[in-house]
Amino acid sequence: MLWKLTPLLQAQEAEDQADTRVMHPVLKAFVCGSISGTCSTLLFQPLDLLKTRLQTLQPAVKGSSHAGMVTLLFRVVRTESLLGLWKGVSPSFARCIPGVGIYFSTLYVMKQKFLVDRSPTALESVLLGVTARAVSGVCMLPVTVVKTRYESGKFGYGSVYGALKNIYQTEGVRGMFSGLTATLLRDAPFSGIYLMFYTQTKNLTPQDQLDPVLMPLLNFGCGIFAGILASLATQPADVIKTHMQLSPQKYRRTSQAIAFIYKSSVCSHKKLELERRLRVPEHKGGHIPVSISPHRRASCFQAAE
Repeated sequence: MLWKLTPLLQAQEAEDQADTRVMHPVLKAFVCGSISGTCSTLLFQPLDLLKTRLQTLQPAVKGSSHAGMVTLLFRVVRTESLLGLWKGVSPSFARCIPGVGIYFSTLYVMKQKFLVDRSPTALESVLLGVTARAVSGVCMLPVTVVKTRYESGKFGYGSVYGALKNIYQTEGVRGMFSGLTATLLRDAPFSGIYLMFYTQTKNLTPQDQLDPVLMPLLNFGCGIFAGILASLATQPADVIKTHMQLSPQKYRRTSQAIAFIYKSSVCSHKKLELERRLRVPEHKGGHIPVSISPHRRASCFQAAE
């Protein structure tokens, strides 16, 4: 143990040093981050699963629209049971527990090195968050790939270790780090933007005038506000990351995934417009479909694509 490195110290001094070293701030940041990561993963895994599937869900058979979150929620519960919403929780734990710990530990070390006894500015908050999340994201990317594939429901992995072994044997190191660029484009800016809005929002609030009992509620509100803004800014990169990690053979480069997603969204929009144009204006409170041959309808959709 750490305190055994100083055997010549007196008993009381050794005990005090033991307490200090056991509760070293970096270790404390790692443990607290890991605990918070565990709790958040367990609570929000169903939403993470729905997000992954919505990002890769194909349009409905009739081509009219994408399934909504509520529709997909009931579909998962109906076909995979209620526990199906927590599919992928084991790789989520394997990623978040050490990953969040690495993030907070890196964040603490950088604050102690570059920001002594002062709060970071907006730009410094962005740089701190970007750097800490980039370190954590690269370290945990192989497990992130496994997590994404678990949640998609398209892979039959039996365990996290088995999934990592299978990916390495069939796809090599490239498969384990698929979507690296998109992941960094999502995670690093997300943490930077989140930390900036979180710290700046807290600085704008009169904390010295608030009841200490309300401080957790204030922190929670600032966190929600910062998380929403950061999510909106990095959502495109999140969609790209999901596609690349599910189909690394199809998307060898980030630009290929971007082109495919853009083309798919444009085609989907054209199909919706075409469906509306294939109907006449309202007549007696309803819509009357235009009589059109299946061959012509098919040619219209091919043109839209």
